[in-house]
Amino acid sequence: MKRAEAGFTLIELLVALSIFAMLSAAGVLLLGNAVSAQGAIQRNLEAQGDLLRVVALLDADMAQALPRISRTESGLLAPAFFSRAPSNDEPFLQFVRGGWTNMDDAPRSDLQKVEYWLRDGKLERRTYPMVDGAEGGEPAMLIDGVDSLALSFRDARGVWRDEWQQSRAQAMPIAMRMVIGRKAHAPLTLLVRVGAGEIDLSGKEDADG
Repeated sequence: MKRAEAGFTLIELLVALSIFAMLSAAGVLLLGNAVSAQGAIQRNLEAQGDLLRVVALLDADMAQALPRISRTESGLLAPAFFSRAPSNDEPFLQFVRGGWTNMDDAPRSDLQKVEYWLRDGKLERRTYPMVDGAEGGEPAMLIDGVDSLALSFRDARGVWRDEWQQSRAQAMPIAMRMVIGRKAHAPLTLLVRVGAGEIDLSGKEDADG
């Protein structure tokens, strides 16, 4: 008898090709999912890094806020610390801080006037080269996609206020709470100390500051 020749039948070849195709498709799908997951993780890490930088910057600004009255570009006096409801036309927070590092020994003070804006869903920070009478620089965007922002300030008697507009121009809050609402994210609540003031629990200090 003649021995049967070794080999694959057409059906066996088709089955093998089908299995190989399914394995290849599954591998491509897994690789695509892995790449997408890695991209999402990278974006989340970058977003978290941006938030951490904003938190550190805001904390440094508030910690070094000073009861220093300033002058606007037109020469008018501005209070040391001032807040209002956010709008596209005006800063919602303005103050003077110390500790402005002068690495190149420029002829300027170590004091810096700072503003925070909320314009078109962007949280921005704007600074001035001089505290009195100078024109503000270009704003720096801190967070995008902001759809709400709420502020409150704690005075020396422990009372929380929605705005800081005091009769005494040098009045400073003790602490500030900022709640940032962002699209597709949980609200971000920041609670920071303002300056180096101490909370007075005796109730003797006037409510204005």
